[in-house]
Amino acid sequence: MAILTVGIDLAKNVFALHGVNEAGKAELVRPAVPRDKLHELVAALPPCIIGMEACSGAHGARQATCRLIHAANG
Repeated sequence: MAILTVGIDLAKNVFALHGVNEAGKAELVRPAVPRDKLHELVAALPPCIIGMEACSGAHGARQATCRLIHAANG
C-alpha cells in the first residue's frame, strides 16, 4: 500500500518521520533523519499529506517541502 500521510517531528539537527498507509499501518518509520537527508527522503515519497508541528523551525522546513509538491495548504 502507498503512504498517504507523513508526520515530521522537527528538531534542530535530526528529524523523526512516521508515514502511514490507507489502513493506518506504519509504512515509514525513521526515528532519526539528519537535516541534510530530509529533503532527499521527502522528495522520494509518493504524493501524500505531510504534517509538521507549528514551531519557529517549521517555516523553513515547510518552504523546502512545498518546493517538492504541486499544492500546499497553510
